[in-house]
Amino acid sequence: MSSLARWCYRRRFVVVGLWLAAVIVLGSLVAAAGNKYTDSFTLPGTESTRALNLLEKSFPTQSGDTAQIVWRADDVNDAAVKGRVTEMLDKVAKLPHVVEVKSPYDQANAGQISKDGTIAFADVNLDKLPQDIPKSAYTKLIDTAQSIDGDGLQVELGGNGIQQSQQQEGGGASEGIAILFAAIILFIAFGSLFAMLLPIFTALFALAAGLSAASLLAGVINIATFAPTLAALIGIGVGIDYALFIVTRHRNAIIAGKSPEDAIALALNTSGRAVLFAGTTVCIAILGLLVLGVSFLNGVAVATALTVVFTMLAAVTLLPAFLGIIRMKVLSRKERRRLAEEGPREAHAVGFWARWSALVQRHPKRLAIAAAALMIVIAIPFFSLRLGSSDAGNDPTSHTTRQAYDMLAEGFGPGFNGPLQLVAQGRDDAALAKLSAAVKRDPEVVSVAPAIKNKDGDVAIIQVTPRHAPQDAQTSDLITRLRDRTIPETVGDSGVKVYVGGLTAIFDDFADVLTSKLPLFIGVIILLGCLLLMLAFRSIVVPLTAAAMNLLAAGAAFGLVTAVFQWGWDLSIIPIGRDGPIEAFLPVMLLAILFGLSMDYQVFLVSRIHEEWAHTHDNDQAVRVGQADTGRVITSAALIMVLVFGSFLLQGQRVISEFGIGLAGAVLLDAFVLRTVLVPALMHLFGKANWWLPKRLDKVLPHVSVDPSEAELSRAARAQA
Repeated sequence: MSSLARWCYRRRFVVVGLWLAAVIVLGSLVAAAGNKYTDSFTLPGTESTRALNLLEKSFPTQSGDTAQIVWRADDVNDAAVKGRVTEMLDKVAKLPHVVEVKSPYDQANAGQISKDGTIAFADVNLDKLPQDIPKSAYTKLIDTAQSIDGDGLQVELGGNGIQQSQQQEGGGASEGIAILFAAIILFIAFGSLFAMLLPIFTALFALAAGLSAASLLAGVINIATFAPTLAALIGIGVGIDYALFIVTRHRNAIIAGKSPEDAIALALNTSGRAVLFAGTTVCIAILGLLVLGVSFLNGVAVATALTVVFTMLAAVTLLPAFLGIIRMKVLSRKERRRLAEEGPREAHAVGFWARWSALVQRHPKRLAIAAAALMIVIAIPFFSLRLGSSDAGNDPTSHTTRQAYDMLAEGFGPGFNGPLQLVAQGRDDAALAKLSAAVKRDPEVVSVAPAIKNKDGDVAIIQVTPRHAPQDAQTSDLITRLRDRTIPETVGDSGVKVYVGGLTAIFDDFADVLTSKLPLFIGVIILLGCLLLMLAFRSIVVPLTAAAMNLLAAGAAFGLVTAVFQWGWDLSIIPIGRDGPIEAFLPVMLLAILFGLSMDYQVFLVSRIHEEWAHTHDNDQAVRVGQADTGRVITSAALIMVLVFGSFLLQGQRVISEFGIGLAGAVLLDAFVLRTVLVPALMHLFGKANWWLPKRLDKVLPHVSVDPSEAELSRAARAQA
């Protein structure tokens, strides 16, 4: 690492030029390729997928996406209103990808007008699913429909494809606010404008290259529309943090008397190694999502991991080049003046962190109990976690999908926004009639439409309108009841096969699939994390402690998310709609990211403790010194992460807000409770057992050095001389 640091330092302008060229080239390729992000996913083997496959085969015009054009007027049957709407619907019918438009003014669709005559809607059937229809087609549909909006007529649009087309691809103002927060903290920590700018510039270069590479990759694999925002959220946080760790070690080395070149060699050979190890752990944890076998998450995992890879590369190549450009200006004027007047000095931890680490050493048992109790209390809401998918009722109020949702709920009931489809295969009309009657008697069902058969007469669709909204628990219970009781009891041995489908059922199946695979995923990432820490620190206790801490942090994160988004605590100050289920994919995504980020802090803390242990073999001193030396930088880095993640609440997208609350809360608790209280307290209690590893296992495991000793660094420096 020291050789790489010196090479980048001496060829600093070449390195900066190469990074700049890479960002420009990747950005140009993205501009030429266009937006390829899509929310496509498949759930092989589920009942909703079997229903969809039957629809595609037997009802091709109804197997694609369906959009709703919803309008409100004092009287939707007024001749003037009817004329304007009919003319607009005729134009919509001629748009690309539109197969059929079902107007409420046709006799067969009279039920599409509300009882009070103020709200009506038209179904627009498209030829493909949203992921296969370009965004421009949805934009044209929205513009055409809303061309008549005004003069007492309000026109809004709903539907899955419309909703996806309105999703933002980046954080926009959120990213700017996050960077501003980070700059303030860095300036307070360093007191130097140049030292403040370095981590930010490094993170921005890495983010630009990483997001461009992910965008190009979206043309090859399916990557969800929210992936760039999530990747930006993670990339800014870890990018600034990694640069912060290296710059801090570099500054301390200069204060200790080393030249800027020797200081960056030392920083990269110590903190740089820890950055690579921590970043690799983050990538492994995120890529652990691939074991779930869910295509929707594969692209998100790859895009996020790719962004983290670019932050690691920037930290160990671009950052040394930047440090070579500013040299001594990485210190504030006051620090440079003091260095010139008083000479070099070791940057020992003094003040609060020295006193706090000594306090933890004196009272490890009490502090450990208090910290663990706090984490457990915060995690309590997790035990009522309900997975599902939020509906358009949680879209920002400015979005047309939210306004269409509210209008349909007002005019036809909340369940109208998520109808279920009973797709039946068979020719027994009596069995279908019996099924329709049984479903209609369910108290959670508002209406059951007459069965519609295909041309061959062997497949039928029965549309069921639930009483509650798509995201409500009652609707999920209805789907389960239909599948487990109503359908088997009424169809019996008739030979008719009935599948519950529709978008609401698809999301319900998605939640079930991910829930069933969650134990496997947790086991895989914990096993990999423990193995990596065992290799790095030659210990059994340290990896097991880290695993327990990660689970505590995850439990607290889920507790916060559940309390805010499912229980509805303080939703009034967060612009993400009403309370409802947690997105089905959030637990696995959050676990992967949190596991990686928690390992970052564990590696930086324990690597410093391990370094001191290797010198003194005094466990209490090693833990005290390691905690005192890393406490400030870990909490500063965590505070940056918290503000970065918290700023994404301004996005207004529920899923991004869930990530923001979960990650910000978990990082805050991880850094200020686990790494500064619980972990060091437990390490004091465990004593020398922290560093125990069976001799046979020690011989088998390869040796990996995260933070080399000063002797190694001295030998490396002599070799460079």
